[in-house]
Amino acid sequence: METKPSEISSSKMFGGYNRRYKHFSPTLGCSMNFHIYFPPPPSPSHKFPVLYWLSGLTCTDENFIAKSGAQRAASNEGIALIVPDTSPRGLNVEGEADSWDFGVGAGFYLNATQEKWKNWRMYDYIVKELPKLLAENFPQLDTAKASIFGHSMGGHGALTIYLKNLDKYKSVSAFAPIVNPINCAWGQKAFTNYLGESKADWEEYDATCLVAKFHDVSTTILIDQGEDDKFLHDELLPNKFPEACKKHGVPVLLRFQPGYDHSYFFIATFIDDHILHHAKALNL
Repeated sequence: METKPSEISSSKMFGGYNRRYKHFSPTLGCSMNFHIYFPPPPSPSHKFPVLYWLSGLTCTDENFIAKSGAQRAASNEGIALIVPDTSPRGLNVEGEADSWDFGVGAGFYLNATQEKWKNWRMYDYIVKELPKLLAENFPQLDTAKASIFGHSMGGHGALTIYLKNLDKYKSVSAFAPIVNPINCAWGQKAFTNYLGESKADWEEYDATCLVAKFHDVSTTILIDQGEDDKFLHDELLPNKFPEACKKHGVPVLLRFQPGYDHSYFFIATFIDDHILHHAKALNL
């Protein structure tokens, strides 16, 4: 199986290139796709810091690249965007595509412990396998200088991965993140199936719970939330996280944006703010 990434498409944008790759992932046991946006290099030997984007439920590695408009600011700031997929694919596990909020396209950025879903190890894929793959195959990337952000399920992923790996990422931000999954239907469904019944295991993937354990945060956590988001009150529970942050002295900026929903129209509107937030932390 070819673990080395091979390029499957390339499109020029704002002087740089959106390039799509595929590779076999030993962590997930299947072939995976990911995108990299390479800004225009100021010199042949230049190395770009990396900013990982984690997408939400139902998304692939393509949604953000096509819809966010993040490349303009990334090009200006000299940051490479790394956009992985949201789950293993093609494993044909029974029930993997029965619903949009679980299974395929819904990896929740955790390591599943239940035998049936043993390939759903997106946490290890994002935190361990992908950075190593990038470091070994793309000399133009400085993978030691990394930040992370995401949307909805991906916002949950970005926050939890950041808090558990404060030594690996310079900053984090999120759009409409699922900040307290143990207390919402999306999280409860995913966690029960992937992790079993132990609530203690669930808390290891809940940003609001993790803040109590990992609060040596020096860079402000930026969160944007649309006020007209239809998932706001039942699934996203945005106020829970800043309450926990305040209790433990973690700097957070939660901005409610009037009139905005859960879509990429919302993300595209505020994406430049987030790129600049990370550019500052990456010392550009």
